[in-house]
Amino acid sequence: MGLISKIDDIGRPAWIALTVLSFILFWPVGVALLVYLKWSGRMFCSKRYGHWNTPDGSNARAEFHNWKRRHRWGGNASSGNVAFDEYREETLRKLDEEQREFRDFLDRLRAAKDRAEFDDFMAERRNRPPAPQQQPPVVPPTA
Repeated sequence: MGLISKIDDIGRPAWIALTVLSFILFWPVGVALLVYLKWSGRMFCSKRYGHWNTPDGSNARAEFHNWKRRHRWGGNASSGNVAFDEYREETLRKLDEEQREFRDFLDRLRAAKDRAEFDDFMAERRNRPPAPQQQPPVVPPTA
């Protein structure tokens, strides 16, 4: 019986204590242990060690993924009605297109405003009378 199987028999508190201890002693070992725990499925409610498989035989992970799909978190979920799905996709496509057109309009509006402000600045600068040239004061020679 190896060390890992002994720790598995003790359970999750043993893994937590080992991880904390490894961070205290030498932090790279703690990081390596965290990577191992994540990779091996001993962390974050895996099927073997977590609460995803309930005692009554139902699979909570599958139920959660079905719930995500129904509530449109998992991507483009189908409603079960082909006509409605097509209507929804067309409406979303139109909204995306209108949003893009509106952004383009705002960009053109900002550019026109910037251009007008710059033209006003340049016209004001051209029409400004030249500043009088100040000549350096003449210092009389000292005798």
